[in-house]
Amino acid sequence: MTTCRFTMEYWRDGDWYVGRLCEVPGVFSQGKTLAELDANLRDAYRLVLKDQQPARRRGVRRKPLAVAV
Repeated sequence: MTTCRFTMEYWRDGDWYVGRLCEVPGVFSQGKTLAELDANLRDAYRLVLKDQQPARRRGVRRKPLAVAV
């Protein structure tokens, strides 16, 4: 298993802690405690990774793509 390290940015919203992973767009979550937020962000990241698994379809090809920003 590989361990990735990210920056968790969080803030209070009423009674909730809300946070995101700065390095991974779209990974947000919330929790009643910081520990719950931490666990929820871990789960959210794992779900993003699972959703990004390539579909195993016949005839699907890949090629490198460069994007200038």
